[in-house]
Amino acid sequence: MVAFTFISLAIVYSPQFSWTENALSDLGVQEGVTTILFNYGLIIVGILALVFASGLFVSQKTMLGRIGAFIFVLAALTLMAIGVFPENVKPTHYYVSVGFFVLFPISTLVLSATFLLTAKVKLGLFTFLVAAVAIAVWIIHWTTPFGSDVAIPETLFAVSASTCSIVLGFKMLKEASHSTRQ
Repeated sequence: MVAFTFISLAIVYSPQFSWTENALSDLGVQEGVTTILFNYGLIIVGILALVFASGLFVSQKTMLGRIGAFIFVLAALTLMAIGVFPENVKPTHYYVSVGFFVLFPISTLVLSATFLLTAKVKLGLFTFLVAAVAIAVWIIHWTTPFGSDVAIPETLFAVSASTCSIVLGFKMLKEASHSTRQ
């Protein structure tokens, strides 16, 4: 929700922003408060995602789970880097952006396999679905674009990533509360 708040505020302060003609990162190179809201928002969200991913790493009991969580840590770092290296820092911005959009679905696919192998079938299917949605958004965009730029697929991807993080976070809290009672 933090990411969507900052991005929404950046869009409010950017009347020329178009969902079909811009990338979300275009908000990070505009004059005034728009740039601050977008870039610092992504840095803050990246830090929060890093803290979450670190907890996810610690909660994993298998090597495969730790690998998936470590890839999630890398995705969080690249998300933070999108704000640190705005669109006008070429080619670094492109690399960290692509890194985020590649690393997150890989992490969820690995975590999905982990959950399925440890008999957490519902969680495994959920994380697989999240990865499938995150990948499908880009396949659809490349085959039948939502517009001339990528703000829509980026947003749909972010919704799937946020949903996954929220669900995994609640599961981690539930498991932690059960283990402290015993």
